[in-house]
Amino acid sequence: MEGKTSVGMSINIILLGIVSFFTDVSSEMITPILPMLIIILGGNALIIGVIGGLGDSITSILQVFSGHWSDKYGKRKPFIYSGYIISAVSKLFLPLSTMWQHLMIIRPLERVGKGIRTAPRDAVIADSVVSEVRGKAFGFHRAFDTSGAILGSVLVLVLYWLLGLEFTPILWISAIVAFFALPPIYFVREEVRKPQRLTLKISLRALPRRLRLFVLIATAFALGNFTYMFFITRAQEIFAQLFAEKMAKAIPILLYVLFNIVYTLFSIPSGILSDKIGRKNVLLLGYSLFGVTCLGFALLPSLTSFLILFCLYGLVYALVDGTQRAFASDLSSEELRGTALGTFHTSIGLATLPASIIAGILWQHIGSSATFIYGSILGFTASMLLRICIK
Repeated sequence: MEGKTSVGMSINIILLGIVSFFTDVSSEMITPILPMLIIILGGNALIIGVIGGLGDSITSILQVFSGHWSDKYGKRKPFIYSGYIISAVSKLFLPLSTMWQHLMIIRPLERVGKGIRTAPRDAVIADSVVSEVRGKAFGFHRAFDTSGAILGSVLVLVLYWLLGLEFTPILWISAIVAFFALPPIYFVREEVRKPQRLTLKISLRALPRRLRLFVLIATAFALGNFTYMFFITRAQEIFAQLFAEKMAKAIPILLYVLFNIVYTLFSIPSGILSDKIGRKNVLLLGYSLFGVTCLGFALLPSLTSFLILFCLYGLVYALVDGTQRAFASDLSSEELRGTALGTFHTSIGLATLPASIIAGILWQHIGSSATFIYGSILGFTASMLLRICIK
C-alpha cells in the first residue's frame, strides 16, 4: 500500500505513543488511590467490586464493538478522539465526588472512553507500518504506554507521601494531565478507507473446538481474576493495623508502583518466552502463579510478604495478558480471527463484573482472606483445565 512504509507513516506511532503516555500518567495517578477513595466516601468491599468490575467489563466489551464500527465506517480517528475526550472529561468529575455513588457513574464512564478508543487506535498503528516492523511498532507504542503508567504511579506516591497533598488535589492534577493527550491526535494521519458492509459475529459455534475450549478456560480464569482494587485494599487493611494512617495509605501506593515496574519489565520477555516454549506452557505458569499469589495474599499478612506478592502479581499480568490474546489468535483460522478475538474479549468482559462482585460479597460477608482463596481456586482450576483440555 502506497505510503505504508517502515518510515513514511511512523509519525503516527510517535504521536499515538505521546497520547498514551499522557493518558497513562493521568490514569495511573488515579488507579492506586481509587479503592481508598471509595472507602473514604462510604463504600465497602462489595462497592469496590461493582465499580471495578463494571469498569473493566465495559472496557473489554466496547473494544469489540468500536473496532468493528471503525472497520465498517472506514474511519478510526473519530473513535480515537471521542474515546480520549470522554476519559479526560470524566476525570474532571472525580475530585468533585462526595459519595461513592458518584464514583459508580464516573469511573465506568471513564472506562467507556478506553473501550471506544483502544481497538481503533491499535488498528491505526497496524495500518501505519508494513508487516515486517509491525511488532516493533506496537512494542514502541507499548514503551510509551508503560512509561506513562510507571511515572503516574510514582507521581501519586510523591504528591501524597512526600509533598503531603490530599487525594482531591491529586485528582485535579490527574484530570489536567489527561487533556495533554488530546492535541497530538489532531496530527495523526489516517489512511483513507471505504466503508464496508460488515456484520459483527460473536459466537462460540463458529470457532474450532480447541479455541472454544480455550475461551471457556480463559473465562473461568477471568471469573477469579477480580479487580486490582482488592489487592490494594487488602494491603491497606493489613498496614492500617501496623502503621499510622498516612503510611498505611502510602505503602499500598508504593506496592502498586512495584507492580507496574515488574509488569513492564517482564511483558516483552514473557512474549518471547511464549514464542519459544509455547503459549500453553506460559499460561499454565501464569494461571498457577496467580493461584499462588492469591493464596499468599490470604495467608501472609506482612510487609515483606506483600513486597514479594505484588511482584508476583505484576509477573502474572506479564505472563497472562498478551499470551492469552496470542493463543486465541493461534487457535483460530485466519478468516475467523476477527470473530475469534471478538468472542474472546466479550467472554472475558462478561466474566469480569461477576468476578469482582463475587469477590466483594465474599470479602463483605466472610472476610478478605475468602476473596483471595476464591481467586486462588479459580487460578489453579484454570491451569488444570488448560493442561487437560488443550492438547
